[in-house]
Amino acid sequence: MPKILENVREQLLEEAKRQIQENGYSKTTIRSVAGACKLGVGTVYNYFESKDMLIATFMLEDWLLCLGEIQKGATEDPEQFIAHFYEALKGFIQKHEYLFQDSDAAKAFAGAFSVRHKQLRDQIAKLLASICTNAKGDREFLAEFIAEAMLTWTVAGRPVEDITPLILKLLRE
Repeated sequence: MPKILENVREQLLEEAKRQIQENGYSKTTIRSVAGACKLGVGTVYNYFESKDMLIATFMLEDWLLCLGEIQKGATEDPEQFIAHFYEALKGFIQKHEYLFQDSDAAKAFAGAFSVRHKQLRDQIAKLLASICTNAKGDREFLAEFIAEAMLTWTVAGRPVEDITPLILKLLRE
């Protein structure tokens, strides 16, 4: 009789996160994740086609939670919205900082970076469009510009107090 496995997908995701945090991208393998979960390598491949897909899955799940948090804090007050948005984005970046700073991971994902970056910026711009309603000119471009700036500044660790006045000025002009 086959063994019934519960929460296998979640176990694999949590173990992959733990191993990447502790050992880095290159030392984390499908085999090491499977072994730590007391599963066969084939079982892992039933859930994820590769280590990169395993990583992309847990990052996507965390990103969707971040987007939900941003949407919960949506307000018509641009200053409040920017502060809330910044904190949610900063939380996501800090949660995955170990991966963003891993040079082996950067090499592995370099090919997909520009496509994924554009997707990320577009998702952020869509959320920011709600505060660009009174702006003059091309609102879509403004939302994309602010999204790119928010990403860059948040990753660089610039405080929200430095960012907010600049964005507010852009929204008024």
